[in-house]
Amino acid sequence: MRGARFLGDRKAEVTDFPDVEPGPNEVLIKTRASGMCGSDLHAYRSPAAEINTENRPGHEPCGEVAALGPGVTKARIGDRAMIHHYEGCGHCRFCREGYQQLCSNRGPWTKYYGGSAHGGHGEYMVVHESTLVPMPDAIDYDVGSMIACGTSTAWLALEKLQVSGRDIVAIFGQGPVGVAGTMLAAEMGARVIAVDLSDERLELATKAGAWETVNASNVDSVEAIRELTGGEGAHASLEAVGAGPTRKQAAQACRVFGRSALVGERGDATYDATPDIIHRHLTLYGSWTVSKFGMEDCANFIADHNIPMASLIERRVNIEDTVEAYEYFDKQTSGKMVITFD
Repeated sequence: MRGARFLGDRKAEVTDFPDVEPGPNEVLIKTRASGMCGSDLHAYRSPAAEINTENRPGHEPCGEVAALGPGVTKARIGDRAMIHHYEGCGHCRFCREGYQQLCSNRGPWTKYYGGSAHGGHGEYMVVHESTLVPMPDAIDYDVGSMIACGTSTAWLALEKLQVSGRDIVAIFGQGPVGVAGTMLAAEMGARVIAVDLSDERLELATKAGAWETVNASNVDSVEAIRELTGGEGAHASLEAVGAGPTRKQAAQACRVFGRSALVGERGDATYDATPDIIHRHLTLYGSWTVSKFGMEDCANFIADHNIPMASLIERRVNIEDTVEAYEYFDKQTSGKMVITFD
């Protein structure tokens, strides 16, 4: 079967992989769509010695069940499913709650599909049946792949922030996660201030429902947000960049008794704790991906509200075009990109 792999130092290739069969409690997934996520770029840019160059990347897989391994009890051939891209022990409290990425009994059974195990950038993949998340009929496969990580990551952060129509929400970073957050928060009734350095991404944020946009390359984003809110600041903020300066700005942009959620990975942050957090009664949340049940809730919300998430997809590419696609995606000025297999 055809699939892609990263070779290190911003190089990738499309090649033939051996056909795969499901083992005990596993299913074979015919991949229909596999999203390209900003966190994939960390592996794409890394030296070959620091990454797994043999496994297929892609931790936003979506497809249909094509074959069942021994012991599978719930999945059926033909089921449409998103893949929660973590497999844990299945028995600890976190696994039972759907947070297999937090498994407290790590061992050889622990897998990260798209990292330590083959991911969705290939025509087929094998996953444990516990990772399957059902898709509403109204959700197409390309949107399902978005929900499989980036979109549902934004969803969980907004849920923690308890975003509603009472809120002004500042979202820092309008890449695939941030702009999905913009569209979801707008549907929740909030007025969204979208912050980014790219005019192209801010234009996409406006189409996604942003109330106002701030290009942080031209102005002080904190001051701009305060001006837009009568000097008060936003009720809540979401940081989807993963950089020290924007994490601090996301805190400073909130009003007294505000709340801020961090979803951008890697890097550090330095706060002046007293003025930035303590004296303003700021509530600070960390939010890492989502549970399999949260992913299902996110999909149902999108389907029930008929949210046009597909409008955030800038490019759909064939698996044979993966190398060129990652070269373009690496510029980080694009909207969502999805590898499709139909």
